[in-house]
Amino acid sequence: QELRPRGLDVKQEELGDLVDKEMAATAAAIETASARIEEMLSKARAGDTGVKLEVNERILGSCTGLMQAIHVLVLASKDLQREIVESGRGAASPKEFYAKNSRWTEGLISASKAVGWGATVMVDAADLVVQGKGTFEELMVCSREIAASTAQLVAASKVKADKDSANLCKLQQASRGVNQATASVVASTKAGKSQVEEKDSMDFSSMTLTQIKRQEMDSQVRVLELENQLQKERQKLGELRKKHYELAGVAEGWEEEGE
Repeated sequence: QELRPRGLDVKQEELGDLVDKEMAATAAAIETASARIEEMLSKARAGDTGVKLEVNERILGSCTGLMQAIHVLVLASKDLQREIVESGRGAASPKEFYAKNSRWTEGLISASKAVGWGATVMVDAADLVVQGKGTFEELMVCSREIAASTAQLVAASKVKADKDSANLCKLQQASRGVNQATASVVASTKAGKSQVEEKDSMDFSSMTLTQIKRQEMDSQVRVLELENQLQKERQKLGELRKKHYELAGVAEGWEEEGE
């Protein structure tokens, strides 16, 4: 009983309608996410300046690109899904086809939900980063998660597709577009993190003379420590290379040849 597909417990009409409903909900979630990003971008341009504005514009711009890529993928998935149903249902209605292939249908529904959820979570993470309340790492994780969700949708969409289908080719191209857009989000987030951290560590404008002197002494101590560590590491590297040459010589029979 537990191994039965859940789709068997749903009426044919309900299962067919559920597919269309979830695909529409996913498309709506992506549109909402895109609108939120545009709103955040407007706020950033109105209230931020300098490095913070530059970082936020770069990150939100890459997030917009990812949403656009996902939108293209969802449309391609719907086209391929429609083709599969039309070519495989015979005399049956689309709803009957969905019910007959309930496992495949449930896979589509689950994947579609994951994409919509991922888009919402990623935008939430981006919003917190822009406000200075979230972490860059969380945004990177969310962008990778949404890429995994779209990969799930691609897999669910193409499982019944003809390998020579033009719509399948479009879906695979859209999937590559999502991967590239995800990489762009990760890259812009990493760059923004480094830029913000560098700015924070080098901002001395609000420090007093005493604080500056204290920081200067601490920095001198750190430089000496690092120089000492570097010298030790170079000595270690030299000893390792020497030992490597000795062992390599034994292995190659250098000593015997010398004798």
